[in-house]
Amino acid sequence: MELHLFEEKINLFFKNKELLKTAFTHRSFLNEHKAPGMEHNERLEFLGDAVLELVVTNFLFKKYPKKPEGDLTALRSALVNSTMLSTVASELEFGKFLLLSKGEAKDTGRARSFILANTFESVIGALFLDGGYEPAEKFITDFLLPHISEVEEKRLWIDAKSFFQECAQEYANVTPTYKTHKEIGPDHDKQFVVGLYIGLELVSEGQGRSKQEAETEAARIGLEKKGW
Repeated sequence: MELHLFEEKINLFFKNKELLKTAFTHRSFLNEHKAPGMEHNERLEFLGDAVLELVVTNFLFKKYPKKPEGDLTALRSALVNSTMLSTVASELEFGKFLLLSKGEAKDTGRARSFILANTFESVIGALFLDGGYEPAEKFITDFLLPHISEVEEKRLWIDAKSFFQECAQEYANVTPTYKTHKEIGPDHDKQFVVGLYIGLELVSEGQGRSKQEAETEAARIGLEKKGW
């Protein structure tokens, strides 16, 4: 792992390099490579998620002084959902640094996107532990917050489920339905995969930490697929 290349890319340098290595270590890797003292990134992800929410909330609160709480919540959701985080992680070439099992390394679909999103949060957690709030905030400010313009231009902050239902009723005269396809992971870190249907047609799948998040993700992908 040439993690110094990642540090150069983000222009942030760790005092404790092991923290960064842990941030890029997926649980599956340790199932195949048991090394003394080596940890996976789930605890860092837990911490990074909280730091990410605080930084983004503070940014939106200051940027939109007249928007009500509901609008700010919708904007925040659009910025921190797994699709956006995995997109930014891909832009930063996280895949070059990830430690995965052979099976996970071959996956290039939704599962990989979710791993990338989780790793993005893990890196934030590692930055926070290594240097405190400022480097974590700088990372988020430099690489995630500029996407607020995309969120506004594409109206990604609009509730995707409600919008998809309106479009489905208008164009197909059908109310869409959601079906849980599978649940992944242990109870403390459960992931849900939900299918979005128009009648019998499977339009899209979404994945998230809750069924609500997975349904929203499925609706967002469904809107793109349908061109709505």
